[in-house]
Amino acid sequence: MNILLIYPKFPETFWSFTYAIGFIGKKAAFPPLGLLTVAALLPEKWSKRLKDMNVDRLKDEDILWADLVFIGGMAVQRKSTSRIIDRCKSLNATIVAGGPLFTSEPDAFKTVDHLVLDEAELTLPSFLSDLENHQPKRIYRAEGFCDLTQTPFPLWNLINIKRYASMNIQFSRGCPFNCDFCNVTALFGHKPRLKTTDQIILELDIIYSLGWRGSIFFVDDNFIGNKRFLKEQLLPALALWRKDKKGCIFFTESSINLADDERLLSMMVKAGFDSVFIGIESPDEVALSECQKNQNRNRDLLDSVSIIHRSGLQVMGGFIVGFDSDKPSIFQRQIEFIQKSGIVTAMVGMLQAIPGTRLFERLQGQNRLSEQFSGDNVDGTTNILPQMGMDTLLNGYQMIMKQIYSPKYYYRRVRTLLKELKPPEVVEPLDLQRFLSIFRSAVKLGVFGKERFHYWYLIIWTLIRKPRCMSTAITLSIFGYHYRKICERYIY
Repeated sequence: MNILLIYPKFPETFWSFTYAIGFIGKKAAFPPLGLLTVAALLPEKWSKRLKDMNVDRLKDEDILWADLVFIGGMAVQRKSTSRIIDRCKSLNATIVAGGPLFTSEPDAFKTVDHLVLDEAELTLPSFLSDLENHQPKRIYRAEGFCDLTQTPFPLWNLINIKRYASMNIQFSRGCPFNCDFCNVTALFGHKPRLKTTDQIILELDIIYSLGWRGSIFFVDDNFIGNKRFLKEQLLPALALWRKDKKGCIFFTESSINLADDERLLSMMVKAGFDSVFIGIESPDEVALSECQKNQNRNRDLLDSVSIIHRSGLQVMGGFIVGFDSDKPSIFQRQIEFIQKSGIVTAMVGMLQAIPGTRLFERLQGQNRLSEQFSGDNVDGTTNILPQMGMDTLLNGYQMIMKQIYSPKYYYRRVRTLLKELKPPEVVEPLDLQRFLSIFRSAVKLGVFGKERFHYWYLIIWTLIRKPRCMSTAITLSIFGYHYRKICERYIY
């Protein structure tokens, strides 16, 4: 059979890095790891093509070539997904759909021929078996969770890796925590399931053999879900793998209790990690209790962030406003925390209720859900009717974003970070595009940008105070440009 896999387009969002990736001559931030893995689950003899609409144009002849069109994506890709479905149906294509968007909202896509939901490792084989017997069903659901040691390597040959700013890899699924607003445990369970160390090393070998020397994102929702396995097996293996390699810096997502384990921090840095995304959510203990973010409670969050920075890992933070317990004072408290913490990449969003979460079910029962869930953390919308009133919430949210991403406050935060951050042990090789990015940033930000004074002050300050962090300073300057453009589009 001829199989066309389509990855819908991302809108311009906080994490799309739309305005940043142009500095390094790339088309998209990350490749579609999920679809590349699904492709590997399909029969080897089938012909496969992948169209990532973030880097490619989808042509009618691509759709007409295919016996089946596979579509996968997340909630934030809903608009593009709907357009793709309509276009495929107009050409009489048979559509097979899966992934987080379809798994969370299966009833929203009536025209899709086959919904292969939950984890593809479990549901796709059943669909393929029924297809072979000419009796495919419309919906396939799984009971329980898959064994990741049986997950195949992604088919990287289906894409051109040079179009992407970063590669990605998955080590685990699941999270031991149960935050009220998060759908990770609904999708993947409480108990972290792991790939073997050999699997990860082989996946890295494949990526490296393709010529990749840039950053690699471990996409786990909580990388430290099984600390013992990390310390005894994976991290020592990653450190050993790095010894004869150039580049390939890692980053990932974690919970704040990473700060409690000095040995784990040290091992992650030695293994090549330089940054980690952590859900801080709120400096308010009552709000943390409300959303059952218990791992963040009863600790000095500023001190925890500082510990991680001093280890050599940069903290990227997630923040939320709009909890029922939030008072109008929360907006200024969030600004002060973000500035003091030196968390430069601060993703602040209004609380949203994701379908499938306890928060969604509770608010649905209270008739407090309004618009459709957008899937975008920082587009200035919410599908919740907030206790403080929508106008108060929106005005306070806009105040946060305008302030923390204004050049004055943003560049001050970069300096706060660099004062604490241990210089990186590993740096990406300075290839042509990265060399050009330095020139492009100097011109676009340092000459024509409204942040030009702050930009040059940071460059000179870093040259004098933290010369080994110059690459980080330039990268964060470029990120700041992207974040401000997103704010101007959605928030201001």
